[in-house]
Amino acid sequence: MTAVKICGLSTPETMAAALDAGADMVGLVFYARSPRHVSLEQAAGLAAQARGRAAIVALTVDASDAELAAIVQGVEPDFVQAHGAETPERIAAIHALTGLPVIKAIKVRDAGDVAAAAAFSEAAFLILYDAKAPEALTGALPGGNGLAFDWNLLGHGHSMRRFMLSGGLNPDNVARAITVTEAPIVDVSSGVERAPGVKDEALIRKFIEQAKRHG
Repeated sequence: MTAVKICGLSTPETMAAALDAGADMVGLVFYARSPRHVSLEQAAGLAAQARGRAAIVALTVDASDAELAAIVQGVEPDFVQAHGAETPERIAAIHALTGLPVIKAIKVRDAGDVAAAAAFSEAAFLILYDAKAPEALTGALPGGNGLAFDWNLLGHGHSMRRFMLSGGLNPDNVARAITVTEAPIVDVSSGVERAPGVKDEALIRKFIEQAKRHG
């Protein structure tokens, strides 16, 4: 069965909705520019709520060693997600520093972007494929832009079997996305929101239901 990650949770109510609906992973965003950003204090409370029920993922963007150390100490996540311009060497260093498995986000527009993931096959525990924002998109974030890429790029010949699919997923298209990519894990953020950073409990439940039913 396909596993589900709900990312960018920021309130106890939406965290509860995700957990009660059967989310396998929950993501907390540590990136000040994002409308989903949470403080260490907020994150600690949300992590305590999720601990033992779902894997806790700390999403970072080109975070410093000091920032990573503070997150690990204050939140005790199960995974670090690196969503910036981190190199394979930096991913290995993050793993060494934190002692945690690292999820590396790869931003995809074409087949070359998918192929680039191979460079991280040793250092990263898991690859997350997300859509690469167009250069013309004003105010684009490293993730959570609500954009999808061509899922067929993950079809025949795709060598990374341990991966997570993200980018533009929502309750209406997640079943097709799973069918096309055979993704073992799907990840959603803006696709279950009613406004940027404002999660919708009903959409969270519907997304998880659809992913579990068709995965």
